[in-house]
Amino acid sequence: MTAYRRFRNVRQFGPVQVATFFDGRGRERHTAACTARRCDFSAEYDNRSAAELAARTHRCSA
Repeated sequence: MTAYRRFRNVRQFGPVQVATFFDGRGRERHTAACTARRCDFSAEYDNRSAAELAARTHRCSA
C-alpha cells in the first residue's frame, strides 16, 4: 500500500522538483524528482540542501 504524502515547500530546478514532507514516522524528509519524460530519477534525503544539490546537478539520460 502506498502512502499519501502532502508535499510542501515545492521548488523547481529545471526539470527537477524538490519538496518537503513528513514520512510515516513523523520525520521531516526531502525529495527530488525529475519530471522529464522517460527519466526515472527520484530520491529522498534527510536535509533540504542535499535534495537541492541533487536537483541542480541532475542530468537526464533521456
